[in-house]
Amino acid sequence: MLVGIVSDSHDNLKVVEKAVPMLRRSGIDLLIHLGDIISPFTLLKFLQIECRVLILIGNNDGDLLSLREVAHKAGATLRHYSHVVEVDGFKVLLMHGQGSAEQTLEIVNSLARSQSFDVVMYGHTHKIDIRTVGKCLVINPGELCGYLTGNSTLALFDTSTKKVEIISIE
Repeated sequence: MLVGIVSDSHDNLKVVEKAVPMLRRSGIDLLIHLGDIISPFTLLKFLQIECRVLILIGNNDGDLLSLREVAHKAGATLRHYSHVVEVDGFKVLLMHGQGSAEQTLEIVNSLARSQSFDVVMYGHTHKIDIRTVGKCLVINPGELCGYLTGNSTLALFDTSTKKVEIISIE
């Protein structure tokens, strides 16, 4: 199974409009957005990929009622801040993050060290983080928006090989 992972798109439609066709062409089976989509009009762009979509609410997401309504109409799953899901036999913890980047990283490290999950995916920090802690794979795809780092990135996770590829959006 191929999973597309994005986070922190922050309504940067110029980048989202480049990322969506690339994700569609990659043949992903599942898109996970780890929070901070911001507006329903940006969510609508991601829903054009035509695959299973799972979205987390982030700390900057605004119109939650409309985001929920758009997701529901499209058959997408919308969850608040964190969610545990099974993905192709892997127990995966999805979270956006909260507080400072350091606080989020402390939480992620604790969860990974617990060895309770096969994969921990998170956003919020806007920084790429791909590593293994014991048997737990940690994935942060970085920021799609590119506002803080100047790099617009997303990740592709191949569950058959447990390999993660970071893709830059130019």
